[in-house]
Amino acid sequence: MKFTGKRPVIINIHGGPEGQSRPGFQGRNNYFMQEMGVAMIYPNVRGSSGFGKTFVKLDNGKLRENSVKDIGALLDWVAAQPDLDASRILITGGSYGGYMSLAVSVNYADKIRCAIDIVGISNFNTFLKNTESYRRDLRRVEYGNEQDPDMAAFLEKISPNNNASKIQKPLLIVQGGNDPRVPRTEAEQMFNTLNTSGKTVWYLEAKDEGHGFRKKNNTDFQFYTTVEFIRRYLLND
Repeated sequence: MKFTGKRPVIINIHGGPEGQSRPGFQGRNNYFMQEMGVAMIYPNVRGSSGFGKTFVKLDNGKLRENSVKDIGALLDWVAAQPDLDASRILITGGSYGGYMSLAVSVNYADKIRCAIDIVGISNFNTFLKNTESYRRDLRRVEYGNEQDPDMAAFLEKISPNNNASKIQKPLLIVQGGNDPRVPRTEAEQMFNTLNTSGKTVWYLEAKDEGHGFRKKNNTDFQFYTTVEFIRRYLLND
């Protein structure tokens, strides 16, 4: 075998939140598995599609953090597996998966090694304020209406940006400068909060990209940056 011993783990959380992880072509993720010896897990937390209408609604509004608890349960499952290394877990995801990466970094800092937030939401109130207007009402149905003071207070309470003091592990933030869906302000405020407090945080922004990187020179740079981040913070002792 090329790799021996327990395997480090990358947990990759889909966006949406109504998305769904299904078997598919791994592309560059093969490098993490075949060349770096990392196991990859793609969970479908509460709120994912494909499991019925009731399941899709289990994370709506004030149920938001229940989906984060599903990752907590997954972390416990990893710890019970004889071939997985629970001391080396990286959490990552894009868009809503980026929020989940931040939320897990806040709520389960003692159970992960590091995290990567890709175009993620760091505060639902500021996100709803700054996302493009054509999307706002649709997103309010999912996340809650920030115009309601009670809901706004709840969204502030669970905001990763407001709970950044609980983040103890290295974080890589990836953002498109022209993102109309999750504006760059979500990434900037998260980076500034962590950087000001002296936390280990990397920030990668492509000014000519939107909601995720698409241009080859940018996707290449993101991949190489991710490889170095994994080597430095997931694989190193």
